[in-house]
Amino acid sequence: MTTTASNIADIDRKSWLPMVVIAMGQALMSFNVAAIPISMSGMVESFQTPPTTIGTAIVMYSLGVSGFVMLGAKLGQRFGAKIFFQAATALFLLAMILMVISPRAEIMLAAQALAGFAGASLVPSLVALIANHYSGKQQAEAVGWLGSARAIAGVLAFIIVGYVATINWRLGFGLLIALSVGILVMSTKLKMSKPRPEVKIDVVGVILSAVGIICIAFGFNNVRSWGLLTARPAAPFDIVGASPALLLIIVGVMIVTGFFVWTHRQTLAGKTPLLPLQVVSSPKEWATLVALFIVVALEGAINFTVPLYIQIVQGKSSIESSKAMMPFMLTVFFTAILIVKLYPKFTPRTIARIAFMFVAAGTAWLAVVIRNEWTTPTVILGLFIVGLGQGALVTLLFNVLVTASPKEMAGDVGSLRGVTQNLAAAIGTAMVGAFVVGLLSSAIIVNASSNPVITAELRDQVNLTNLNFMRDSQVVDRLTANTNATPEQVAAALEINAAARIQALKIGFLVMSGLALLSIIPCSWLPDYKPGDIMPDGAKKS
Repeated sequence: MTTTASNIADIDRKSWLPMVVIAMGQALMSFNVAAIPISMSGMVESFQTPPTTIGTAIVMYSLGVSGFVMLGAKLGQRFGAKIFFQAATALFLLAMILMVISPRAEIMLAAQALAGFAGASLVPSLVALIANHYSGKQQAEAVGWLGSARAIAGVLAFIIVGYVATINWRLGFGLLIALSVGILVMSTKLKMSKPRPEVKIDVVGVILSAVGIICIAFGFNNVRSWGLLTARPAAPFDIVGASPALLLIIVGVMIVTGFFVWTHRQTLAGKTPLLPLQVVSSPKEWATLVALFIVVALEGAINFTVPLYIQIVQGKSSIESSKAMMPFMLTVFFTAILIVKLYPKFTPRTIARIAFMFVAAGTAWLAVVIRNEWTTPTVILGLFIVGLGQGALVTLLFNVLVTASPKEMAGDVGSLRGVTQNLAAAIGTAMVGAFVVGLLSSAIIVNASSNPVITAELRDQVNLTNLNFMRDSQVVDRLTANTNATPEQVAAALEINAAARIQALKIGFLVMSGLALLSIIPCSWLPDYKPGDIMPDGAKKS
């Protein structure tokens, strides 16, 4: 029997201890992001701020990661993945300390931005460390475990934070302080990676990528308050009536395009670009990135929308929110682990198409059956179906990116993954917040105007141009404190608000379903072969 390179890699299996440390680093970031929406009601009450501000915290974190992760990849190559991993963990530790002691919403947002800078260093380090410690089939398994660590951290966040947030929302982030310290201690077991001082930092590329990405994310995050096309009264300025949010998005896209033009010139000149274009040199890589962007954006939308509805609309505790999300998170976790077993049997293209169909079917089902109770079997079924697709896609698409590039570019692949996932999470969270609030406002304005009980005087006193998701108790407080509404009018307002919230949520899930169906199109460019169909030189078997 001939011994192949893959056989040798399978025989020479390495210890999983380094992978435990690497997975804990991934869990650190994922736990933080999952803990934010679960802590929503506590933060809203503590900081006296609208729930969409909590969504902004997720966006601030994602901005830090997506804007500077490519710089983090190059610095990791220059100084060594292990050292950079440890430094990033220490920075994350400082961010969580600031998070726990934050007295105002602005400080909390700054803490999440700092955590994002740490994440920009951690994300590429994780992939580089996997490449340093594992190869062959074990490397594919390690990548799968990395995706699983992301999912299980979300599960643990929903369980643990759901309970401790009933005492104080800060306790959940205090746990991340302890986890950061534990990672720093255990990181001494990681293998040293050789620094590459010859790696140059493309300063112009850093500026172009960071500014472009930040403009795009910041523009999307302010669509709700500034308007998408035309400027709203809350917009700081406008140009011939156009919204500054739209202008920021357009400018951001132009700058990112300039970044790719600049990178191409750097490559032709023989200089080191910030992002080697080899990692996005074919339609396969671009299709993978598009599909990854969409699935993570959908995940961010679901992770924000469900806690928003349970904690703010229903007025339930963080524990109830955790219970409602558990089927989704657990399914994502187990699917992310088990999907690797299907790689020898089905092609990435086939798996991705089926997975997106699961996401589309699950979100459409939720739109149909959603009621005022999330623990019903029909809703659990919908979350379970969505989780099957989400877990399969995140691991599969990441694996396609990793296996398509040489080992020395592992950090660059990690940074590309970081940009894609975090920008998608920021845009998905921001846009779903803007979309459902817009639907809520439209429905309330229409129904209030046609309701004979709600007078024009009352509508003016309430100020229907500045609406957001509120608990029933908050609606009553707003009406009794700022208006002369009668009990009959308060009852009518509560009924209108409740109907508008359900309608906004249903339409939101329908839009998610449509987006998942459209995502089947880029899947057509994913690899249509199984690992066993590839020769050692990379050519396809005839």
